[in-house]
Amino acid sequence: MTVSVDICLRGSNVATTVTIDGIGREPGAWTDDDVRLVLEGMLRAMDRLKRPGESDRAVTLRGLSWIVNPYEDGGVVIAIEITLGAAVAGPFEIDKAALDAMIARVIARPASPPSTIVH
Repeated sequence: MTVSVDICLRGSNVATTVTIDGIGREPGAWTDDDVRLVLEGMLRAMDRLKRPGESDRAVTLRGLSWIVNPYEDGGVVIAIEITLGAAVAGPFEIDKAALDAMIARVIARPASPPSTIVH
């Protein structure tokens, strides 16, 4: 599936919409691994906007603020904020509490192998 992400980098008053590809399941069937792909994809997309044309860097899910919010037209969105800026992905048709729990588990569990890069 393709995920739409709206990004606003700190210091800019322009939002950019990008997509993340490669999420294998629909949101209602997501696993923690799918949620990790979405969150890492959001951070990677922010980094690509900040450093266009440069190679991708490792992503580590530490030091970010996140929230799952209901979307006005149905479903929920994932919003994250880091010093680089903010990103909102979705909307997704998934239970808010279930997505909250998955994100909490994913952030608490380091990826293998661990990275020294923090976004």
